[in-house]
Amino acid sequence: MESTQPTLNELSRQMISLFAPWGMSEQEYTNHFANLFDPFGLIQQQLTEDMTRLFDPFGITRSYLDVQRAWMQHPEKMTRWFMRLGSDAWLVQLQSWERFSGLPVSDQIKAVEYDERFQEPDWTENPYYDTLKEFYLLYTRWLEDMIYATPDISPHTRDKVGFWVRQVLNAIAPTNFFWTNPVAIKKFIESNGQNMTQGLKNALADMKSKTIRMVDDTPFTVGGNIANTAGKVVYRCELFELLQYSPTTEQVHQIPLVFVPPWINKFYVMDLGKRSMVRYLVDQGYTVFMISWRNPTPEMRNTRLDDYMLKGVLKAVQVARSITQAPHAHAIGYCIGGIILTALMSWLNAGDEPAEDMPIKSWSVFATLVDFEKPGEIDIFIDEESISLIERLMESQGGYLDGNQLADTFRMLRSNSLIWHYYVHNYLYGEELPQFDVLFWNMDSTRLPAAMHSFYLREFYLNNRFMQPNALSLGGRSIDVSRITQPLYAVSAEQDHIAPWIETFKLCGVVSSPVRHVLATSGHILGIISQPTNPPKRRYWVGDATGQKNGEIWLQSQTKVPGSWWEDWTKWLDGQCGELQAPPSLGNKEYPVLCDAPGTYVLEK
Repeated sequence: MESTQPTLNELSRQMISLFAPWGMSEQEYTNHFANLFDPFGLIQQQLTEDMTRLFDPFGITRSYLDVQRAWMQHPEKMTRWFMRLGSDAWLVQLQSWERFSGLPVSDQIKAVEYDERFQEPDWTENPYYDTLKEFYLLYTRWLEDMIYATPDISPHTRDKVGFWVRQVLNAIAPTNFFWTNPVAIKKFIESNGQNMTQGLKNALADMKSKTIRMVDDTPFTVGGNIANTAGKVVYRCELFELLQYSPTTEQVHQIPLVFVPPWINKFYVMDLGKRSMVRYLVDQGYTVFMISWRNPTPEMRNTRLDDYMLKGVLKAVQVARSITQAPHAHAIGYCIGGIILTALMSWLNAGDEPAEDMPIKSWSVFATLVDFEKPGEIDIFIDEESISLIERLMESQGGYLDGNQLADTFRMLRSNSLIWHYYVHNYLYGEELPQFDVLFWNMDSTRLPAAMHSFYLREFYLNNRFMQPNALSLGGRSIDVSRITQPLYAVSAEQDHIAPWIETFKLCGVVSSPVRHVLATSGHILGIISQPTNPPKRRYWVGDATGQKNGEIWLQSQTKVPGSWWEDWTKWLDGQCGELQAPPSLGNKEYPVLCDAPGTYVLEK
């Protein structure tokens, strides 16, 4: 027997017949619907290049219009989405009536477990706040889901629209307003309004800082209670200072360690007081050298990526070998420091130098991307419009990108936790800022030289040439990562949103090196700064990953280990860094001591 139930298409047409004027065809209805939401015909127009640059530098409006146009071409699918919204809205409304009637009922739309905005019991127990929360979650999730379900449109456009819509939705959350935030009202009553007075003081202080501050910086001093491992500056040039740390053991390994930190932040993330990786390594009997990059000035606008590789990393390795009289060094790169170290390793392996003369014979990288096809959430800023805007901005600022602008971009990727959390706690709650060394370091931003940053964005992110053999030339040599053969220790972070671990793992399958890979719990910073503690606070997975390309398959065969991956790393380093011997001097005749660590460049603003 044939089913009498109407199909989705029939339901859609029935909906059209209900809302459209009598006798109007489906195409006429579609046109009428388009006119209703687009009375000026903007969808049919193309913005001129000058107007786009003036009013839409990131191409946001055009992306919105592309999504709108795509839905107009699929009225049946659009009808289905509105039917879903209407059905869910009735269920939420019914829940609201039951809550106001005192009946026990579960939320139709549950807040995400780790969404701290709605953890206060009032958001569930109070009918007023519960209704507010439920309708907010309903409409925000429906809108985001609809954007990502847009048919016949590029993933990049969907991601861009989704990102910018999410910024608006996060901003209008009921938790961000006094009268719709139960915690803010309670604190106002309990403090007799003093929380709002303090909140105003916090806001005025933030206006002077030109940002929503995340940390109280008064307890921290660079060279005092952070970046305070004893050492000397043994080399200085226009690009960096090189720090050599004082030994704390009677004997040290023959092969020195040379750190290559990212130049988008200052080096002392590796030397944060009690959680200092530098101090830990020195105490394990290693001679540690650290590059402290200079905060670029307008005069450095033409500094290139080649300069960071050859005049920076390679020179630092040469200085370290000269002082320690070691045959080679072990180099360690973090984030973009790991990228330039990978490029240098490829550059070295492309030369005519005999293998025994290789200045770096083993290396480690932390949270390092080499394949930029899927670079994470930062991808929404990677297109011609965005990069052109950044280039014009750097030109107008004197040849560099201001560090605060880069920091604000990364904060937007996690706007609820890195922007609106502090907006609510600083202003509505009137709380004191936290005292956290990692946040202090994070707010101590640096600039980026125009030539380097433009090249990096275009050739690495936009064109992804780093992964294409011989497609990229640095220092007069073609870069082919697959030529690298030196043993590698690679670390990724499970919750890293800047360098997603599935993408950083791909390095294991590209190089020709034997590879030991670690996947640490936590994110881009705390997954790396993971000092040993008792009892253990962190976990990690570790194992051989030589030649492996798929991180998920690799992970299935690994066991989760309690503790800090630093302990596994130092055991591996023991096999790479030679025999124990007397510590070398701090500096030498060729490279004399210039001043105490942490040096002068790290203090430049």
